[in-house]
Amino acid sequence: MAIHPVPPARQAEQVPATDGPWRDPSLSPEERVADLAARMTLEEKTAQLYGIWVGADAEGDGVAPHQNDMVDTVDFEEITTRGLGQLTRPFGTAPVDPGVGAVALARAQSRIAEAGRFGIPALAHEECLAGFTAWGATAYPVPLAWGAAWDPELVGEMARRIGEDMRSVGVHQGLAPVLDVVRDLRWGRVEETIGEDPYLVGTIATAYVKGLESAGIVATLKHFAGYSASAGARNHAPVRAGAREMADVILPPFEMAVREGGVRSVMHSYAEIDGVPVAADPTLLTGLLRDTWGFTGTVVADYFAVGFLETLHKVAADPGDAARLALTAGVDVELPTVRGYGDALVAAVRAGAVPEELVDRALHRVLLQKCELGLLDPRSTVLPTALDGVDPERARGTVDLDPPRNRALARLLAERSCVLVANRDGALPLAGTGRIAVVGPRADDALAMLGCYSFPSHVGVSYPDMPVGIEIPTALDALRAEFPGAQVDFRPGCDVDGDDDSGIARAADLAAGADVCVAVLGDRAGLFGRGTSGEGCDAADLALPGRQAALLEALLETGTPVVLVLLTGRTYALGAHADRLAGCVQAFFPGEEGGPALAGVLSGRVNPSGRLPVGIPDGPGGQPWTYLQPPLGLANGVSNLDPTPLHPFGHGLSYTSFAWEPGTGAPDELPTDGETDLDLTVTNTGDRDGAEVVQLYVHDPVAQTTRPQARLIGYARVPLAAGESRRVRFRFHADLVSFTGARGHRIVEPGDLELRFATSSAPADVRHTVRLRLTGPERTVDHRRTLVCATSVEPVLATG
Repeated sequence: MAIHPVPPARQAEQVPATDGPWRDPSLSPEERVADLAARMTLEEKTAQLYGIWVGADAEGDGVAPHQNDMVDTVDFEEITTRGLGQLTRPFGTAPVDPGVGAVALARAQSRIAEAGRFGIPALAHEECLAGFTAWGATAYPVPLAWGAAWDPELVGEMARRIGEDMRSVGVHQGLAPVLDVVRDLRWGRVEETIGEDPYLVGTIATAYVKGLESAGIVATLKHFAGYSASAGARNHAPVRAGAREMADVILPPFEMAVREGGVRSVMHSYAEIDGVPVAADPTLLTGLLRDTWGFTGTVVADYFAVGFLETLHKVAADPGDAARLALTAGVDVELPTVRGYGDALVAAVRAGAVPEELVDRALHRVLLQKCELGLLDPRSTVLPTALDGVDPERARGTVDLDPPRNRALARLLAERSCVLVANRDGALPLAGTGRIAVVGPRADDALAMLGCYSFPSHVGVSYPDMPVGIEIPTALDALRAEFPGAQVDFRPGCDVDGDDDSGIARAADLAAGADVCVAVLGDRAGLFGRGTSGEGCDAADLALPGRQAALLEALLETGTPVVLVLLTGRTYALGAHADRLAGCVQAFFPGEEGGPALAGVLSGRVNPSGRLPVGIPDGPGGQPWTYLQPPLGLANGVSNLDPTPLHPFGHGLSYTSFAWEPGTGAPDELPTDGETDLDLTVTNTGDRDGAEVVQLYVHDPVAQTTRPQARLIGYARVPLAAGESRRVRFRFHADLVSFTGARGHRIVEPGDLELRFATSSAPADVRHTVRLRLTGPERTVDHRRTLVCATSVEPVLATG
């Protein structure tokens, strides 16, 4: 890629002085940015609108398909004479000791500042989907596990810790969270999502945003929008979601995070919706996001997506044309490296093909963000004081990104995200004595705990001779530590994928001679077909990968009680085996402490409280299906395919029992703009501490457009000591039941409703129903409506 500085003659003619009011920190950011932008040449302006990826594979093979023609060697010294907008993944490209990396990043920032006329450092960004994606950093559970925990406060605390670690080494922006709502479990990136319900996704993601932003890191919503609704669950495939699906399912989590979370960046998706790529869609990136929702931050491109307008979508003729489309739509920053926003954009502006006002609009947003981060101040803080002036090698080992407090938090989130799916005849907890056969391809592999965007799985696998950088106990290690009084033997049985079943018979023999068999099955996270789950690892159906179903069948046929432990990035069909399992625990890539967390659930040291953020299918076909179905989407006798899940969204068991008592009641009628309190009392009626998850759904019997049978509008995780009672209160506002009506507007419609307190989305799990009639006129509502059902959990005082 040819990058050339502004010729000296042109600089002499056109370049204004660098000094001015923009250097004065006492002025408002708007004043400083306006003065600074006026002093920049066109080349300097565009340089603030792209990143460069130092150290990226020039062939692109280590990144992703279709990117090999967009990654080229960049002359760092030459390109930075213009200034630079972003540095891409200084820690997440190759294994680097965090202390050494912090010093190296600071030195790179100093070179950038010295090379450009204005002395402005780049904004450094990193991935942080399941922890800071850096060598030696804590690997937390993946987002699907956050959804399984149903615990926004804990997720927010995790995000704050991640942000503090990133900030400590000089990173400014994190590319998380993912707010895509699961529409098809076969999609490879399900593990990166929070679940199949927009309210659960929105509340958990907003908590993550608040936590990350509280640490001074710019959070980035992704992927806006429609990405998870791809046809056939194929990565990057066209999206055929209708306007109502977009408005009522896909967009609400982003709306909540923008309005409630204070997010400062949004990453557009790779999707094309009804033939229009999102990267070239001003109705989404400007009309909805900015003009309607009031977003004021930066829109950054998903990696190479500006170039994809030319190479994949075929809506642009060349890089300059792609830059025109993206800038017009509202994409402010091209990532991960420059293609369209560099020389091609400069030439297009000078040729009159792109108005310079579009460059100035994006520049204004980028510089405002840099000003907020302190990067326009006279001496920008780009390195922690403790490492200032330190030689890189002397900094080795000085930064700990996986301290004990992080590991403790990772353990707690892993424990709360484990879902006890089935427990026949009290088979769990295990006694922990006798002979335990541990079988399965996921039992003795540390990477079985980690998702695609953890550093060891994402980057570390390309460096097999490099230590992993963090301690990751396997399930087998953890079970042996948990049950010191038992004889724990292991055989893998088969691989995660492939057709080799030669080890199944030996594994079954081991199980046959044991008192209990723990079968640890699941996924291998990877990229672009190198795994069974992860980006570009889409599934043809929802059968367990490879020969794992055959292994499970062989284990069940031995007659030994089999407890199934699943370490996956999605749920798989279990109907063929479900009624013969002694127990089943589902974990979604639970992170570096996932092994001890699972062992604690199996031993009873941990009382499971996770709930399914996606349903578990009965059979492997009949997809896509989620619980948000209108009547025709349910089993109805007119099709031979029954999509009813084996276990529904929201399902999860405990080792204790709970009783629910209706509260003081709600009014029979409520205006379409009204609100009321709903409450109930939950009591732990068992003999051990636990936590119940109270879920509030709305059922709309008759509406002007078809409605889901049930839709989540509130929830509360309720920890309870044995014998303890707590009152759970929900502030219900009529806005929470709004939907897109027949005329295409979001409305609150008068009429009858059922508000269902339930332990899952299934009608059979409803514990209490409040029947309510909304009265008055039909209301049209917009983004100013109430988005969140406020909840409180209060102790119940003993009487008498």
